[in-house]
Amino acid sequence: MNTQKSHLATPRSKRWLLIGALLCFAACATISTFSQHAYLQTTSLKVEALALMDKANAPYDTHADAVEKLTMDLQKLYEYEKNRPKNSISVSLWDKLLHEDVLLGGFLKEWKTKGSLNPYYIQEVKLQVGEAFDKIAGLESKKIKSTN
Repeated sequence: MNTQKSHLATPRSKRWLLIGALLCFAACATISTFSQHAYLQTTSLKVEALALMDKANAPYDTHADAVEKLTMDLQKLYEYEKNRPKNSISVSLWDKLLHEDVLLGGFLKEWKTKGSLNPYYIQEVKLQVGEAFDKIAGLESKKIKSTN
């Protein structure tokens, strides 16, 4: 009869096995961890963008500086998001929001081209842009919070 204990049966070895499994799980994560900075900037830029869109029934030239500032702030956050590891899903959402042919990017381009926009059009696009920002912020808020 074999009276030797298996090394896998000891509490210490089980603990190491659990730690190894957790480390492997953490290393295999497919999405970045939560970023308070990204979340706060996203929600702040949403408010700024929607407020500026309300002014699009006025001539673009009177708000060109505000558009430039918003565009610069959006690009800063986009660069931050783009350089976070495992953040391709968020980056693809930002790509859609900022692209010059759709959503906010398209809206700002059209405002600049036409000079001013129809209030009904503004309200419709604002709904879509607001939803896009909400999706980005919602994704960020659902990411795993870092234990650091």
